[in-house]
Amino acid sequence: MHRRLLPVLTLLVVTLITSLAFAQDKAKRPSPPAQVQCKFSSGKTVTVDYSSPRMKGRKIFGALVPYNEVWRAGANEATTFVTTANLTVGGKDVPAGSYTIFAVPSPDKWTLVISKKTGEWGIPYPGEGEDLARADMQAGKTSSPVENFTIAFDQAGSKCTMRMEWENTRASVDVSEKK
Repeated sequence: MHRRLLPVLTLLVVTLITSLAFAQDKAKRPSPPAQVQCKFSSGKTVTVDYSSPRMKGRKIFGALVPYNEVWRAGANEATTFVTTANLTVGGKDVPAGSYTIFAVPSPDKWTLVISKKTGEWGIPYPGEGEDLARADMQAGKTSSPVENFTIAFDQAGSKCTMRMEWENTRASVDVSEKK
């Protein structure tokens, strides 16, 4: 009996060690994982998981991230957008569920792309056929340079404003629970 358990236990230990090592490696990546959440008064939430690349002296928008092309809104794995509430995002209906988000930056306006396809690496973009919605984002300048790409929620009453900031650019869109 013990001889049968030894290979199983060995496999479990190796799997556990590998999983822990992988988790630690993610935190040491040049673009470490990050998470942000908005919690509505109903208790329902919107959670965004992404990887946060660094500027490192590079020109970002219009260079590393070309204008008017779909960008993965982060690095590494695809940026996920999970909501337990039915939402309105920039005037577009988004049912409760799991999605992948992308962005199309331009100098004066961005577009948030909410894709129904999930579980992929951050690139390539799966195509418009997988889009649930596209919402306009307001774009502007930050007051100072932003080294780490950041997604954040500003909560005000029954809505959140999701903002993306990097280099000298801020793009934002309103997210509210659909009643």
